[in-house]
Amino acid sequence: MTPAAPVAGAPAPDWIVLKFGGTSVSRRHRWDTIGELMKRRASEEGAKVLVVVSAVSGVTNELQAVCDGHADAAGTAARLDALVARHREFCRDELGLDPDVVLGERLAALRALADDPRRAAGDLAWQAEVLAQGELLSSTLGVAYLRSQGLDVGWTDSREWLRAQALPNQNEWSRRLSASCDFEGDAALRARFDAAGPALRIAQGFIARAPDAGTAILGRGGSDTSAAYFGALLKARRVEIWTDVPGMFSANPRQVPDARLLSRLDYAEAQEIATTGAKVLHPRCIHPCRESRVPLWIRDTTRPDMPGTVIDASAATVPGVKAISSRRGIVLVSMETIGMWQQVGFLSDVFERFKAHGLSVDLIGSSEANVTVSLDPSDNLVSTNVLDALCADLAQVCRVKVIAPCAAVTLVGRGMRSLLHKLSDVWAEFGRERVHLISQSSNDLNLTFVLDEGLDDDMLARLHALLAQSGAMPVTETAVFGPSWRSLGKPVDARPAPWWQQRRDALLALAAEGTPRYAYHLPTVRERARELMSVAAVDRRFFALKANPHPAILRTLEAEGFGFECVSAGELAHLFEVLPKLAPDRVLFTPSFAPRAEFEAALARGVHVTLDSLAPLTQWPGLFQGRDIVLRVDPGFGQGHHEKVRTGGKDAKFGLAAADVPAFVAAARAAGARVAGLHAHIGSGIHDARHWHTVYASLAAIAEGIGTVSFIDVGGGLGVAYDPEAEPFDLAAYGAALAELKAAYPQYALWVEPGRYLVAEAGALLLSVTQVVDKQGQRRVGADGGMNALMRPALYGAWHEIVNLTRLAEPPGAPCDVVGPVCESSDVLGRQRRLPDATAEGDVLLVGHAGAYGAVMANRYNLRALPQEDVLDD
Repeated sequence: MTPAAPVAGAPAPDWIVLKFGGTSVSRRHRWDTIGELMKRRASEEGAKVLVVVSAVSGVTNELQAVCDGHADAAGTAARLDALVARHREFCRDELGLDPDVVLGERLAALRALADDPRRAAGDLAWQAEVLAQGELLSSTLGVAYLRSQGLDVGWTDSREWLRAQALPNQNEWSRRLSASCDFEGDAALRARFDAAGPALRIAQGFIARAPDAGTAILGRGGSDTSAAYFGALLKARRVEIWTDVPGMFSANPRQVPDARLLSRLDYAEAQEIATTGAKVLHPRCIHPCRESRVPLWIRDTTRPDMPGTVIDASAATVPGVKAISSRRGIVLVSMETIGMWQQVGFLSDVFERFKAHGLSVDLIGSSEANVTVSLDPSDNLVSTNVLDALCADLAQVCRVKVIAPCAAVTLVGRGMRSLLHKLSDVWAEFGRERVHLISQSSNDLNLTFVLDEGLDDDMLARLHALLAQSGAMPVTETAVFGPSWRSLGKPVDARPAPWWQQRRDALLALAAEGTPRYAYHLPTVRERARELMSVAAVDRRFFALKANPHPAILRTLEAEGFGFECVSAGELAHLFEVLPKLAPDRVLFTPSFAPRAEFEAALARGVHVTLDSLAPLTQWPGLFQGRDIVLRVDPGFGQGHHEKVRTGGKDAKFGLAAADVPAFVAAARAAGARVAGLHAHIGSGIHDARHWHTVYASLAAIAEGIGTVSFIDVGGGLGVAYDPEAEPFDLAAYGAALAELKAAYPQYALWVEPGRYLVAEAGALLLSVTQVVDKQGQRRVGADGGMNALMRPALYGAWHEIVNLTRLAEPPGAPCDVVGPVCESSDVLGRQRRLPDATAEGDVLLVGHAGAYGAVMANRYNLRALPQEDVLDD
């Protein structure tokens, strides 16, 4: 991907600016990569190359410690001596160079700073000189090493070209240690730069020339900003920021493995993403490039040939959330006064006090009698003393309250206001948190929630998944979104091919007999069953019949040693019709608000019966006299891939609240019943193996208080990787978590009741294309089955892989929506799918991972026929 060409008639930019951070200049092989990239840019693009480098990894922190401890003369000298020794060792042992020849002058200058008369007072100009040494040393080392490798590289002092300028409202500290530079270049400056050295050069990031001719520091992240300044001054072809990730992502990829690479962004969106928490690019570096229309590239030093992120003025304008980011350590200041309403000058009085204490305001929320603002510690010198002084000043005009620590979670993208209707699940997720402030930016580029800092580690991953599922984050737009972080870590051919690829001919033959049609692959069912049978900590396994009650599946699982969990008398009757010799002890009955007759039928069959409220015991005590019963407990929270599959917590209809267990036990004893087991199932699609550990521990604590419990059922809900790029459920971690539980509570048998995990992957829905329609640029592929055949996308916003089985070998085409024949707007099986452009009437579509909650939820709405079902057993 290349940036836009220069304007016709304009002189071609000569320079490409490359920036490398501390880890990229800390090893010899990384310098080899830098040299190779310089040569490639010169030979393949005919460019001159300026490399901007940071200090060797960790050195700036050590230099900051020198500044902080300036009053200790002996300590300062010792720290500087240690840095001298480190650079000598790196020069000699890593780069194979003579330290005295390469670094003699530089190291002498570094040592001399310990004896500088400005040290004792911690003079800001002295601090700037100290902090500059890291970049001066690393750039000197880099030039010497690359020259030793035969590359004609020149050394450039950034202070000769980057000039710090005073800005309004800057204090002395920011003018010296967080400076801004003029980046307006002209032809004369570029000519002087061209003549100042060879075509390949290395300069320092982080430093500039102060107005008094001393050194100024650009602040943390200053090397990115230095590269941007040089790019703007030179009207460079582009600025390349080389780092340890391939580019900007739709979320922090280390927190959200399914985060997508952002292939191309415009300057405004990139600025918002960087400002609201993304660490890969410093926010200050975008402005110079945007004003000068210099493209920014972000690339991965360890994978230099991988396309990364391009930020430029020609990026496609695609509405939707591009990224979700978070910042911790946020401080909220809430100011309240009855007299604020229609009071002229109140805000002026308030913000004058923030200015006086050197604090800039980030977010603002206001009401008739309250103004609340946020302070981001990354942009402020926020300390307890500063806040105390601020609050004392504010108390003169209002009542003030500090709320900290907080976290800010921000959705970034164009057209946020137009996306609000797609964010219902996101709002629900935040509804479970303590939200202090919601701010929607006036430029319609971000929506921010400020909440307590103790965020669930998985919250960003859940929000990212919800944004993708709802279509608010248009991940299928390849002009913006690239591969996921997870998929970048493994080759595509490392993933096993799905069973339906190998059985394509058989599936096409089935489709010829008529569609919609489900096909179930029994070998896959057996494989998943045997995986679960191998989890040694589990004593008994029950298949949740509601997921798929097909007779062939029930017989297959019974043969593999599974019992069954039913939720209605109808399921019980069906099960025993298919398996008439099945022992009742292998069956669980776990209804929800079922009538008395269903309990009577279950008790008559002798199966395990579960109650999840006091009502059955108090209304029909005689039914349970002399019976062992199972109690379903709600531990007070729910989890799962969608709000509608979370079956725990106050808003869920399932389970008895833990606080009501004593009353239930008393009622059971009064009815002559015995609580033999405890059960909990709080949601589906859960990938965190520790979830079951939490559930079991809470049930075990309750069981100890009851005294008659012999087994604990932790339910099912094991996650399924519907997306072929997603990581499969970690069964080993699941087994390890359960083994830990059994070791802690050996007195209880451990039961589980998975459904989806056993059958989802084994099922495929076959459909036939009816029409292909283009409406105002939106392509839709119609199928002969939709929400009547597969309800999950309409009900949960669920994502299923959809392929054109007829044209499986053809390349993906333009995005399209796959829709069904039902007269409902929600009859959409998949949005923005890339089926082959030649997709036509009669082609067979396959919807993957449809073996769970597919045919069993099918319906005859619009009086359409139910889908057929077939089995493949080879």
